[in-house]
Amino acid sequence: MSIKLIAVDMDGTFLSDAKTYNRPRFLAQYQRMREQNIRFVVASGNQYYQLISFFPEIAHQIAFVAENGGWVVSGNEDVFNCQLPVHHFNAVVDHLQTLPNIEIIACGKRSAYTLNRYNDALKTVAAKYYHRLELVDDFNHLDDTILKFGLNVPDSLIPEIQPKLHAALGDMVTAVATGYGSIDLIIPGVHKANGLRICSSAGALRITR
Repeated sequence: MSIKLIAVDMDGTFLSDAKTYNRPRFLAQYQRMREQNIRFVVASGNQYYQLISFFPEIAHQIAFVAENGGWVVSGNEDVFNCQLPVHHFNAVVDHLQTLPNIEIIACGKRSAYTLNRYNDALKTVAAKYYHRLELVDDFNHLDDTILKFGLNVPDSLIPEIQPKLHAALGDMVTAVATGYGSIDLIIPGVHKANGLRICSSAGALRITR
């Protein structure tokens, strides 16, 4: 059976520890994929605007399953995005702000948002993963389509906090440990596997020649 699609995660997989890859070698490999009509998909929990920065030469040709499946883009065209209902967003934020040791990043389609009052260390790290990041005084009245939350949590507390989040918020969002000192809160059923299924559907991805 011939290969039709190649999907890669980024952190700890496609990228080195220095967040780089051998660009000339990959671009040569990508050209061979195109010649064989093999689709290339980047599937990651990271922000779309961060992901495209790694592929400036071909971002308009390939597909991205960004935000843990919350936003699927193919050839610069939107294929799918989820949307957390406003009343769910408000309920989640209200609960999270009662918890110690959690810093919140609301991940929107236009930008990500975090609070001015958080420490500079979080903002510095967040800027590496969210190339569009706005600092706000609160999460009220964000004019955006919210895709998911990213939570900065001490590593040692993740095993304790994750099930508590599931118990309190599981009817609205699913708590997923990312393995990088954080927890993502995603809409149930919206994940990378679902995004890849969308990409593999007929017509969802085109090879641009």
